[in-house]
Amino acid sequence: MWTPEASIPGDSGATKSPSPMWGGVRGGGMRPQRGPLTSATALRPFAGSLAVLAALAVASLFVGVGTLNPGALVSDPDAVALMFASRLPRTLAAILAGSGLAIGGLVMQTLARNRFVEPTTAGTAQGAALGILIVTILAPGASILVKTVVASIAALGATSVFLSLAHRLPPTQPFLVPLFGLIYGGVVGAAVTYIAWQADLLQLVEVWIHNGEFSGILRGRYELLWIALAFVALALWVADRLTIVSLGRETSIGLGIDYARMLQLGLVIVSVISALTVVVVGIIPFVGLVVPALVSRIVGDNLRQTIPLVAISGATLVLGCDIIGRLLRFPYEVPVGTVLGVVGALAFLAVLHLRPRHG
Repeated sequence: MWTPEASIPGDSGATKSPSPMWGGVRGGGMRPQRGPLTSATALRPFAGSLAVLAALAVASLFVGVGTLNPGALVSDPDAVALMFASRLPRTLAAILAGSGLAIGGLVMQTLARNRFVEPTTAGTAQGAALGILIVTILAPGASILVKTVVASIAALGATSVFLSLAHRLPPTQPFLVPLFGLIYGGVVGAAVTYIAWQADLLQLVEVWIHNGEFSGILRGRYELLWIALAFVALALWVADRLTIVSLGRETSIGLGIDYARMLQLGLVIVSVISALTVVVVGIIPFVGLVVPALVSRIVGDNLRQTIPLVAISGATLVLGCDIIGRLLRFPYEVPVGTVLGVVGALAFLAVLHLRPRHG
């Protein structure tokens, strides 16, 4: 029977450095890095990201087919209704989804001890999609809360299977883990497509699940994403323990950490955030892959220090890509999942070649 202790590829418990994460890709996997930046230095990228996010949030409120400007909010009731029924919920949904996905990716990379995995490339999001599809078939009238619960359970199961299989891979070949994740996620995604084809629900899968977008977000359809923010706060609360867990089982236990319990908690955080995002907006790729990796190159691997910046950066990336999608073919929209497919691929190439700046 699989236990969380066996879920980490190459986890021998030994460590040569208090830094748990892994450096450049040329080193063949885990490589000790020097210490993180000072708090004052780390604050600068956080403040910059927060300023960019604030500017994008303001821009998002006034970008769309319907004409809306600040002056109209004072005198036009229709403009006020548009703002609070559509523009504000959409902006908040993008921020919440982006921050949640980025944190989910950071936690998964910590659990797998590999910078090249994330929920959408390791079967987690596909497992959530499978859960939604099963509920849609068996209980078409089920509430969105029921779909979220089932999707979370399915995502948890899919992630557990991924980690239980990934630990069998050679620890000296770190690229096998993301490659295996891509194959595993593809298999789960193929199962989703086959079941949808049999049930005549391919359009649901292609439009809603496999191509995340925010055009359907209205007041009353995004509020579940606030739960994702609660799990982001939970990740921050246990950040120090997660950092120790990434050092390995023996080291964690020696430092007084309940290793198995922390792995289970990490799995729950990743699964619930992924399920909430898939239920509300669909699958959005690359956010959990590139944002944590880029942030770690700048401020280091201490989760207590990186989680706030990862959350802000993830929100900035998703909101920015959503605005780009609204403008590319105005007045039509390009789904944010499509935009991130291009932007995320370019950012991933930057991850592969960018050298750490901290230390």
